[in-house]
Amino acid sequence: MAEFDLIDLIRSRCEIARNDVRLGIGDDAAILAPPPGHELVVCTDTLVAGVHFPLDTPAEAIGWKALAVNLSDLAAMGATPAWALLALTLPEADVDFVDRFATGFAALAAQHHVALVGGDTTSGSLTITVTVHGFVPPGQALRRDGARVGDQVFVTGTLGDAAAALAARRRHTPPQQREALDARLDRPEPRLACGAALRGLASACIDVSDGLLADLRHVAARSGVGIEIDAAALPASAALLGAFDGDERLALQLGGGDDYELAFTAAPSRAGDLLRDLARIGCGATRIGRVVDGAGVQAFDAAGAAITLAHGGWEHFA
Repeated sequence: MAEFDLIDLIRSRCEIARNDVRLGIGDDAAILAPPPGHELVVCTDTLVAGVHFPLDTPAEAIGWKALAVNLSDLAAMGATPAWALLALTLPEADVDFVDRFATGFAALAAQHHVALVGGDTTSGSLTITVTVHGFVPPGQALRRDGARVGDQVFVTGTLGDAAAALAARRRHTPPQQREALDARLDRPEPRLACGAALRGLASACIDVSDGLLADLRHVAARSGVGIEIDAAALPASAALLGAFDGDERLALQLGGGDDYELAFTAAPSRAGDLLRDLARIGCGATRIGRVVDGAGVQAFDAAGAAITLAHGGWEHFA
């Protein structure tokens, strides 16, 4: 199939009508109309086969995840998504792969009313780059630099499932026993409603993509504070509890990555309202630590002893 036929296939699968898209796929550039009285929030993520997803990952899951990791960044900013750009690098013009990839991408885009408005296709090793655009009321975006000494630290959902899926595959756990873990790895759910609910309540926020400790280090550095984590408080799913014990489970929760939950800080006086607001939209959150004077992030066990991990999170070029 020729390049422009692939583009037409992607467009047919991902077509979503929005009044703010004046001109979408098919011209040299898109023409878009941001709503008045809002700030534009933009982010980009690249996924590389064998680095960000296993080589045997189904095409639908790759399409879903390529969009999900970007929407998770918007969630961490408290933004509402609107538009996406897709740059797709393929080893060959595989029509079946592209069709299934676009189906997965479109399924998540439809859930959040995200219009694919342009992009590019080229040949090479399988690589997917997505850029998403969203809106936020002026001055209300969540950021990494607002944590203050005395704030409490929270995380949505549960931690460690995606990393556990990879670990389970390495030790050849049967697929039927790791189904719930695989779902968290292949089809993460961006916490967009949670992020929007945190506007005006959270003092700082980040999505957990590289591992809880690694990502909270960014918050600590940008805010000029230290963060202490109570390891015993970390939320775990039934699937994770059933598959991994003790130190192994803790390492996955603290350093595994690919959770795409939101880690955030808030003043104690706001914690009650914040947790009630999240509960109303079906987004549970757990208090896991505190912001302290100092620098860096340190986890402690139930006895108050500092925890040291051999692997503290994902880092490219490390």
